This record gives sequence, C-alpha cells and structure tokens, in this order.
Amino acid sequence: MSASLAARPLVTGASGLLGGAICRKLCEAGERPIALARASSDLSALEGLPVEVRRADLERPESLAGAAEGAGVVYHAAAAWRKESAATSTFHRVNVEGARALVLESARAGARRFVHVSTVGVHGAIENPPADESAPIRPGDRYQRSKAEAEAAVRAACEAGGIDGVIVRPAGIYGPSDRRFLKLFRAVARGRFVMIGSGRVLYHLTYVDDVADGAILAGTKDGVAGRAFILAGPEATTLARLVEILAEVLGARKPRLRIPAFPVVAAAVVCEVVCRPFGIEPPLYRRRVDFFLKDRAFDARAAREALGFAPRVGLREGFARTAEGYRSRGWLA
Repeated sequence: MSASLAARPLVTGASGLLGGAICRKLCEAGERPIALARASSDLSALEGLPVEVRRADLERPESLAGAAEGAGVVYHAAAAWRKESAATSTFHRVNVEGARALVLESARAGARRFVHVSTVGVHGAIENPPADESAPIRPGDRYQRSKAEAEAAVRAACEAGGIDGVIVRPAGIYGPSDRRFLKLFRAVARGRFVMIGSGRVLYHLTYVDDVADGAILAGTKDGVAGRAFILAGPEATTLARLVEILAEVLGARKPRLRIPAFPVVAAAVVCEVVCRPFGIEPPLYRRRVDFFLKDRAFDARAAREALGFAPRVGLREGFARTAEGYRSRGWLA
C-alpha cells in the first residue's frame, strides 16, 4: 500500500516524556499525529490535542497490524526503560524485536521514513570527550546493549522494507514530566546531595523540547537516510558545576559533602547480586554510580550541519522549567 498525500506522522511512546513532546510539537506545526501506545498507557497529557490514538504493544508484534496505516513518517520513541529489575529478555523483545516489527509494518503501510530514537549510551564509556557518531559502539549495560542491537535491527529492516531509516541518539533527556532526574532534584533541594568521587567528570544534559525538535528534523530533512545523529544540549559541564547550577536554580545551598567512589561501587555490586535473581529493584546499582564516575560529553556537530539542529534550552532555563513541572505535580514537596 502507498502512503497517501495526506499521510500523517506516527509517534510511538506518546505517553512518555519524549514521545509526548514530539506529539505536541507536531500539533503546534499544524499536523494531526497518530499516537501509538499500549492500552494501559496514560495519555492525559495529550488531551485537547488533535491526536488520533491507536493501541498496540511492542511486546506483541501481532498487535501492530494496521497500526501504521496512513502514516508518512514514524517517530519511534517507545522503549523498555532502564529498570534494573526488568528481565533482559524484556529489553530484547521490546527494544529489538518490537522495533524490527514496527519498521516492517510501517514499510508495508507505505510510510516513507522511520526515525528510530536510540541513545548515546550505545557508545558506552567515553574515553576522549566529546564523542561524536564515530565513537566505538560498545554498550555497557543490558539496556544499552538492547539499543545497540535495535539500531542494527532497524537498519536491516529498513533496507529489507525499502523505507528510509534515520537514527537519533539523544544525550541525557530531561524535562518537567520525567522522573529520571527527580532524585537528583530532590536531593539538592533538600540539602542531602552527596557527591561520589571528584565531581570532575563531564555530563551532558539535553532538554526534551530540543530533542523533540531534533527528532522531527530527522524525519523531515532530505538526504539523511541511513545516518545516525547525536542530539545533545548546548553545553556539557562537570558534574560538580551542574549540581551547583541546579542548587542556584532551586535556591538551595551548594552541596559540599563528598565520599570516595570505591566503597559505593562495591556496595552496588552486592545489591545487584542479591536483588536481581529475585526480580527486586536494587536500592543501589552500578549504572547509578556511573553517573558520578564516567564522562558523558558529546559533539552534535553532525546534527547541526545536516539537520539544522540548534538546541536552545541551556541548563539554567531547563532546570527552572523542570523544577516548576516537578513542583506543580507535588514531586518536590
């Protein structure tokens, strides 16, 4: 089947931080996107927007039949996220097999482009920051491995289905409705933040609206099929400075307490070994400690040059918007 001239964008993960932002941005541009979400997903954030909701589940490929009818560009932002208690098989079923099935269904329905949202995590530990797309693909945990495998699966499926594929790799997405960085905001706001290690590692955050803009550019620019692009915010900074800026935005005192990394890493290993066999979310794990110990700085020059990507929201403004969103939801109380 061929996509019609009135083909609309389709967005997966529409109930999530990034998928919801992509839907909102598309609506603001006059589009009427199709939002693909599980039956259990809460789409209240999309109320009032001209969005058509279709229900499907990436863990059940048969549920994707017909999901992409009428779609021109597919923005695949859905994923099994980094819950430590999740089974490795879940990451594979959703992030790899689900993505492959969605590409093939999109191609069958006549969609012309598939934008796959991956992560800079596929590059693993960064040895010479800032890293660009040429950095080695060497994921460091189960989630990152599934996203690296998904990139390969999407590329192969796009080639098999005859559909243009573009991969975007966001760095450190954050925003008002996301809980990923809520613990950091709470700890700094309450004066309980403890730095593990020196605080000199680099970290790169990207406000969700900037990532959404970059993803939409990847879906609309000519001449970029088959490429991967890092989407990173206007600035990377040391973790120590990042926390200082956050404290200033929150009106909290500057954190000063530091502890050495080694005992915390050892404790994280023990927590993982004890909790994971029972499907229990460990209170501490190595990936959380990596936040304090590994450089995460990236070069988005390729996206700037090929897509016109121009992130506008710096840390102070992004932190202020996020804190306002957290407070409005009662999360910082």
